[in-house]
Amino acid sequence: MTGRPGRTGRGVGQAGAGDLLALVRTGRATTRGALQQATGLSRATVGQRLDRLFRAGWLREGAGGPVDSPLGGRPSITLEFDDAHAVVLAADLDTRHARAAVLTLTGEILAEHSGPAVLEDGPDAVLGELGAWFADLLEKAGHRADEVCGIGLAVPGPVDSETGRVVQPPIMPGWDGYDIRGRLARAFTERTGVPGTVPVLVDNDANLMAYGEQRTAHPDCTAFVLVKVSTGIGAGVVVDGAIFRGVDGGAGDIGHIRIGSDALCRCGSYGCLAAVASGGAVARRLAESGVPAASGSDVRDLLAAGHPGAAALAREAGRQVGDVLATVVTLLNPGVLMIAGDLAGTPFVTGVRELLYQRALPRSTARLEVVTSHLGERAGLIGAAASVVEHLYAPERAEERLVALGV
Repeated sequence: MTGRPGRTGRGVGQAGAGDLLALVRTGRATTRGALQQATGLSRATVGQRLDRLFRAGWLREGAGGPVDSPLGGRPSITLEFDDAHAVVLAADLDTRHARAAVLTLTGEILAEHSGPAVLEDGPDAVLGELGAWFADLLEKAGHRADEVCGIGLAVPGPVDSETGRVVQPPIMPGWDGYDIRGRLARAFTERTGVPGTVPVLVDNDANLMAYGEQRTAHPDCTAFVLVKVSTGIGAGVVVDGAIFRGVDGGAGDIGHIRIGSDALCRCGSYGCLAAVASGGAVARRLAESGVPAASGSDVRDLLAAGHPGAAALAREAGRQVGDVLATVVTLLNPGVLMIAGDLAGTPFVTGVRELLYQRALPRSTARLEVVTSHLGERAGLIGAAASVVEHLYAPERAEERLVALGV
């Protein structure tokens, strides 16, 4: 097959080392002959560009031995991405809790930590604490700080992907417009002493959860929607393998769709879905009835213990969310709708199904799978790490990094 525009991002004969890396990483071409065929490059040019990738430590020869070449002649040695040359750090922030990990470039968790992290304490304190966690995790995983190629961070608010700053986040007071990337990079450097600035990517938690879940459990689904119902409510949408963010990171913010209630939301408006159907809203209703509950995680614990009042309110919340999701499903026609977060148990999912199938067009739900999380509490971490790897090893960015490495 000759290289066509779009196969590697460039026309025939124009593929760079980053394009060849992408072909190998995705399995589309894993021998020198196959790379020649896919790109239209000469054997010598392919060899020169592969040499750069070998010197950077990004490629290695496969363990499977020689295979037949698509161009005929002698069998070819297979090539594969060397996932051992670096590691990724990732963290997932909730309103009062955080989780962090060291991961391989293929998403395997090497060391993990979770603990209290109160967003209301402000970004300087929270991100400084994450820097300390990262330093401890690297030591636990047996990796040096200079092996870290990037950091991914999931936050419970809308994020401008160009700047990495949250934009008017209802449940992140004091974080609006804050330079998260810069502060987290400094915190990492201060705690580890590694020179330079490590790349930091920040995205909405539901987006990264959706990305991690889709890649791991539903890679063939071309339209995937994840709804996270915890302290707030948000959705992540993955279309053709890429996160759909909207024009400024606001896509998926379904928690602030108005549903006609007079309940006051934390965003300052009345009648938002999150004000009546989130984990925080259910916790408030339980507290008003005398049941100790202050957050979505408290509701999760009550549901796990079989508390009948929590189950009844979770099912009611599910019906309210299902009513909104009927519109989402009709608009996007996804193949998979995943329910995740603190409320993602049987009562809530039952409520979602009741209203979703009642209100949505039958054609929109005929091939729809409604499922719960496959990765659980690690979805945000795995999605954050995957987003870092995809960004850093994308063809154009890979070329820039090779130049910076002197190869």
